[in-house]
Amino acid sequence: MVHRFIPFIPCRLLVVFPQTKAYFSHVDITHGSAQIRAHGGKVMKAIAQAAADVDNMSSSLSNLSDLHAYILRIDPVNFKLLAHCILVVLANRLPVDFTPEAHVACDKFLAEVAGVLAQKYR
Repeated sequence: MVHRFIPFIPCRLLVVFPQTKAYFSHVDITHGSAQIRAHGGKVMKAIAQAAADVDNMSSSLSNLSDLHAYILRIDPVNFKLLAHCILVVLANRLPVDFTPEAHVACDKFLAEVAGVLAQKYR
C-alpha cells in the first residue's frame, strides 16, 4: 500500500524544502517523473532494509551512509527533513491507519535511521 505514496515523498521534500533541489540538479524533479519515482523507491527500499534489520541498522545502512557522506556530500540535516516528509505523506494518505501511536513509532524509527545515516559525518 505504501508503495503508492513513494512519488509524493521526494516531491514533498523538493517543494517544501527547496534547498534540497541542489542535490538533484541532474534529475527531472517534476512531480511523478521516472527519476523521482526511482529515487523514492531506493529510499523506501533502504528504509525497509533498516526495518528488517533494526538491531543491526548501523551495519545495514553503512554503505548508504558512506555514499551520502563521502561521495554525494549530502548535508545530514536533509535526512531529518526527509523523515518529516515521510511522516506527513503517511499521515495525509493514511488518515485512519496512521494513528498517534503509529506516528510516534514511525517518528522514532525514522529519527534512528537519520541518526545512523549521519554517523559518518562525525
